[in-house]
Amino acid sequence: MKRYLLMWFIALPILLVLMPAALVFWFSPEIGPVSQPTVAVTEPAIPAMKESASSMPVKVYRTEKKAVETLPLETYITGVVAAEMPAEFELEALKAQALAARTYIVRRVKEGKFDDVPSGGQVLDTVQHQVYMDEHQRRERWGDQYEWKNKRIQQAVMATAGIILTYQNEPIDATFFSTSNGFTENSDEYWEKPIPYLKSVASPWDIQSPRYEETVVMSTGELEKNLGVKLTQEASTNGSWYRIESRTTGNRVGTISIGGKEFTGREFREKLNLNSSSFTLDLRGNQVFITTKGYGHGVGMSQWGANGMAKSGKSAEQIVKHFYQGISLQVYSRVIPA
Repeated sequence: MKRYLLMWFIALPILLVLMPAALVFWFSPEIGPVSQPTVAVTEPAIPAMKESASSMPVKVYRTEKKAVETLPLETYITGVVAAEMPAEFELEALKAQALAARTYIVRRVKEGKFDDVPSGGQVLDTVQHQVYMDEHQRRERWGDQYEWKNKRIQQAVMATAGIILTYQNEPIDATFFSTSNGFTENSDEYWEKPIPYLKSVASPWDIQSPRYEETVVMSTGELEKNLGVKLTQEASTNGSWYRIESRTTGNRVGTISIGGKEFTGREFREKLNLNSSSFTLDLRGNQVFITTKGYGHGVGMSQWGANGMAKSGKSAEQIVKHFYQGISLQVYSRVIPA
């Protein structure tokens, strides 16, 4: 009897310890194997060009071939960004250019007005619309720099794939140009059409552009012929041979009087084939020295301004929202069926 009591006293503590563990094992939820630490799978630095089967096709009229080529949207945008902006520009600037280029073509397709393109096409591959370079043209232009330049452009395009710029849920008129004179221009002061998101904004970064300031020289005879005016001898000698009548918000020439006629800054620029409507004139004997600031019409996004903003740490979204006031970013399929 003493032996049984002794065994009981030895077994009881053991049972008290093991029983709860057994109950936990049998009645707790199933325990799987110990999970391994999750390792994040990173995408390649340069993602491969991938487009969904539903990607919007773009019908590009190839001017040299005199034929229409149908391209997936992002393939087309790659060719446009490659042609319209230097691959050496900051990545965020290239992304901003991709957003503007994609918005331009989506707007055209949505409006469905292709009267300015040969039958079957939606867009030209020239400056009349957007310049486009195919892969062969890019290889020819870039030579042994093709690989890194093409990958850089692709990275910018695919990082923004499918995204466009909208105002009140409609694709904007995403105009862009090379270089400003320090300010962009109100749309109605160049095209006489007020567009709420195309307002004059400061762009001080453009001073870094090689096209920021240039001087052209022409004879008074050339000037008279191109403008259809006649400079009087008196006007040529007393220093009052022209007069700036008005300036725009973006500090360009609004109107100018010369040789008895008045021209808008845009008319003057186009008749004399000047870089910009921001200019000054200097008459020296029978020669006219015309100094321009900026390169392009000045409305919308300045490409050199975009690059300067990117260098200062601004994102592509911040860049486009600076140059296009009050806009939003949306997936294009919400605006136009894919």
